[in-house]
Amino acid sequence: MPDLAPRRRWLVLAICCMSLLIVSLDNTILNVALPSIQRDLHTSVSGLQWTVDAYTLVLASLLMLSGSTADRVGRRRTFQAGLVIFTAASLLCSLAPGLGWLVVARMLQAVGGSMLNPVAMSIITNTFADPRERARAIGVWSGVVGISMAAGPIIGGALVESAGWRAIFWLNVPIGLAALFLTRRYVPESRAPRARRADPVGQALVVVLLVALTYAIIESPNLGWTSPVVAGCAAAALCALLGLLWYEPRRADPLIDLRFFRSAPFSGATVIAVAAFAGLGGFLFVSSLYLQDVRRLDPLHAGLFMLPMAVMALLTAPVSGRMVASRGPRTPLLLAGAAFCASAVLQALTYSEHLSVPLLVVAYLLFGTGFGLVNAPITNTAVSGMPRSQAGVAAAVASTSRQTGQSLGVAVIGALMAGGVHTDAAAFTDAAHTAWWIIAGCGAAVLVMGTLTSGRWARATAQRTAKRLAAEETRETVNV
Repeated sequence: MPDLAPRRRWLVLAICCMSLLIVSLDNTILNVALPSIQRDLHTSVSGLQWTVDAYTLVLASLLMLSGSTADRVGRRRTFQAGLVIFTAASLLCSLAPGLGWLVVARMLQAVGGSMLNPVAMSIITNTFADPRERARAIGVWSGVVGISMAAGPIIGGALVESAGWRAIFWLNVPIGLAALFLTRRYVPESRAPRARRADPVGQALVVVLLVALTYAIIESPNLGWTSPVVAGCAAAALCALLGLLWYEPRRADPLIDLRFFRSAPFSGATVIAVAAFAGLGGFLFVSSLYLQDVRRLDPLHAGLFMLPMAVMALLTAPVSGRMVASRGPRTPLLLAGAAFCASAVLQALTYSEHLSVPLLVVAYLLFGTGFGLVNAPITNTAVSGMPRSQAGVAAAVASTSRQTGQSLGVAVIGALMAGGVHTDAAAFTDAAHTAWWIIAGCGAAVLVMGTLTSGRWARATAQRTAKRLAAEETRETVNV
């Protein structure tokens, strides 16, 4: 990528952030609309889970493929294709006549979405060569997630209240078209110096692992854990995992480069991303149903109730970026884990049909603080120290971890809540107590892993891994 003037670099960042905005808005808006979708399409809790997880599963399955493809065929070209597919699929979602059609359209959305965020992060990484400037750019990038969380519940609630749940997908169309035009005009093309070959076997194993595991979790309340279908899916997921661990190190260009995980900070960022976004997925799923089905709020007021969480995420995300740039990732990670834990434990201990508004607001403020702080260190750790030619793959691993975590969070928490939703408010809140303890465990994982993988020993492993990767890449380039 050519060296761009400062103003042009920040314009490229703004264009990339537009893609993040529509993807993030889509997730937060959808959660507010879930009760309306359930009533309109007459679906069960598992149907709602698939509305969310069909998207996140396909997204998680294709992110690494899209990252390596963008490094090979061109990042701008891949990014434009993703915008076209995501925008068109959003329109199809708004026209879905039933749950099956909606799920299929969401899967198509995810195909486009997989070409957006990791590719945009790769563009940003290659645009901002200076580490401090890159950290600030990533802080802005993370702040866009906070903006979407702040705007999503309110916009979604207003759209659902005034025009129905289908209107939530209309918003993506003008933003997607504007981003497509600006990308063609202002974003330069870039690709990795050496093309990475496709890995169809690795891709198939990733799909089997994620889909089989999630299907087993979501359908277990209906079929039972001893069901041959559920047991078979669990066995298939285990076999796919073992297959990945055996097959990928033997490929010259693996879909998942397991060498990255020799870096303790990179491995820690992966685990933290899964834990944090599992907590987020569970939080949004439980909170949306609680506010509308238990407290009987309309979608707009439910969105307003979640505003404190979103505002704190918006305010703390850029602060986290500056902290990472000046002090490293440890401080924001520890603060994020503590805030996640405090929010979930508070709700686990006090949750009820008539939980006081001040307590609920405090819990939402704490959760938003934790989520705002955790994004920048995840992203920065994933791409820092890696060869710039592999930035797309490294960013895609981090994004895959996020989406995998969110899928598992919705699957596990949704399976736990399935019985309570169909009975009464007391049964719902009883099940929610356990859900909040699970989310507290996710926060504890962020706290522990942030402590273990951000010290001197961890940084030394990252330096050794980066040197080894750079040396191996040089040898491969010379041989070619």
